[in-house]
Amino acid sequence: MKISRLGEAPDYRFSLANERTFLAWIRTALGFLAAGVGLDQLAPDFATPVIRELLALLLCLFAGGLAIYGYLRWLSNEKAMRLKEDLPYTHSLLIISVILTIVAVIVMALVLYAG
Repeated sequence: MKISRLGEAPDYRFSLANERTFLAWIRTALGFLAAGVGLDQLAPDFATPVIRELLALLLCLFAGGLAIYGYLRWLSNEKAMRLKEDLPYTHSLLIISVILTIVAVIVMALVLYAG
């Protein structure tokens, strides 16, 4: 079923706010994708090639996951608004924060090791 046929159309301000949040997820995903590509292509001396490529791959994979998550989050919020239900709560934000923290610790360790 198409989302536009589900329930009633919510106030356009809420739909636009939901869309802005989705676009923020996409911008964040693009940032991680750029970081992964930049690390792989522009920092050949950052770490050993295997570690550098693994970290770049992890950043790119995380970017893809964020893009998918952003869409699924937009979809679930849009459905809830159209059906006049409470917006769904998610624990995924904690998981995303933990993954980002792990990546940051790895990068800091590599910077200290390379320096």
